[in-house]
Amino acid sequence: MKRASGVLLHISSLWGDYSEGSLGKAAREWIDLLAESKFTYWQILPFCLPDEYNSPYKSYSAFSGNPYFIDLDILLEKGLITREEAENARQKSPHLCEFDRLNKERIDLLKKASERFYDLEKMDEFFERFPQTEAFCKFMALKEANGMKEWTEWTVSEYDETAFFQWKFIQYTVFTQWLEIKEYANSKGVKIIGDIPIYVAHDSSDVWAQPEQFQLDKRYQPTSVAGVPPDYFSEDGQLWGNPLYNWRLMKKDGFSWWRERMEFMCELFDGVRIDHFRALESYFSIPAGEKTAKNGKWIKGPGMSLIREFKKICKDKLIIAEDLGDITPEVYKLVCDSGFPGMRVLQFGLLGDNNSTHLPHNYSNNCVAYTGTHDNNTLLGYVWELSESERQRFLDYFGYESANWDNCYDTVIRSMLASHAGLVIFPVQDLLKYGRDTRLNTPGSSDDNWAFRITREQFMDIDKEKLRTWNEVYGR
Repeated sequence: MKRASGVLLHISSLWGDYSEGSLGKAAREWIDLLAESKFTYWQILPFCLPDEYNSPYKSYSAFSGNPYFIDLDILLEKGLITREEAENARQKSPHLCEFDRLNKERIDLLKKASERFYDLEKMDEFFERFPQTEAFCKFMALKEANGMKEWTEWTVSEYDETAFFQWKFIQYTVFTQWLEIKEYANSKGVKIIGDIPIYVAHDSSDVWAQPEQFQLDKRYQPTSVAGVPPDYFSEDGQLWGNPLYNWRLMKKDGFSWWRERMEFMCELFDGVRIDHFRALESYFSIPAGEKTAKNGKWIKGPGMSLIREFKKICKDKLIIAEDLGDITPEVYKLVCDSGFPGMRVLQFGLLGDNNSTHLPHNYSNNCVAYTGTHDNNTLLGYVWELSESERQRFLDYFGYESANWDNCYDTVIRSMLASHAGLVIFPVQDLLKYGRDTRLNTPGSSDDNWAFRITREQFMDIDKEKLRTWNEVYGR
């Protein structure tokens, strides 16, 4: 890999005036900072509509865009919302995403904006390119007609044309704004990495539109579901509950659904991270109805037959294999055979001995190294919560000798940049030296996740000159 560096910051965490980060001025200012600091990549989390717990890793569609990312100031400039409507949507606080308020108010405001939209020809052209997103709009219109029940419980088969149009406007708008941001980023030399959750939700347009692609019974209920087995961290394992793919049928039709999904992602991003990549080698199958993951079993996945399709579609675009967790020799071989860079996470380095692949001296060029991911504590929070002996081992590793260990973070970041890793990515919290109160997600917990935001004042505290110098010194 060509040496490069980047920053992980989800769109929702950007600053702004309307309860969540959006695709307007702040996104462009963020891209400017990345370019001026000599970062090559901006990594985001899944772009889709999040679930009821605000997680972007579970959605009504893998082909959807998050309506809350729509920038209201752009709608105001275009006359699609009034100044009074914009003022009424202003946030109460800039520090966290106001999810309750967004869920109650934002879709209704966007539906009002759709009544003032008349550029139908461009919208029609968009949905000719993205038919799966149009299927999602139809799904949402039908869901509204059925009182938002799960699709397997629907009794109404006709949707309201106005509702269908409203959802089409919303999706057209979020993707149009996004593609303009991507174009701006690319013009500044910044590439954007998207994220592909390996599974989709049962209550989604993906399963509703093509149920044969999933392991379902005659009532369209899952026969087996996804998860991971018991391990050191969880004696019951994790029962995710997503329907599993019907890999036999998918292979027979040339992986058409996956090809369409990957083509969609490559339109939106310059690279993608495939979450839970190990499931492509073997996936954990748990019988439907189980209360825990204890009785699941590993079943062979599609392996290189699917990966070859990815390579045909993505060509020279970056594909990151998230190869964390229970990794077997077979998974290592698949990652190696794919040629995709795997992930290394500094915070996992202390879990093993000095041969750990997550320690910087063991990084290969063909890997993407992180101080932490969206599921980890911040670097500051991590170091604070280490035992005294673990912290001393950590400090000794990086050659940090000062008695004031609370200033060790610059040393850690420089060491990561100096490593052999082809790509190094830092969560923005680690550049700002923020503690665990700014952690984005705690796996296994449904409360207080995904809400972190930075303010514009905090954004201005990022030392561009220092980061630019380090990136240049270490050939990033």
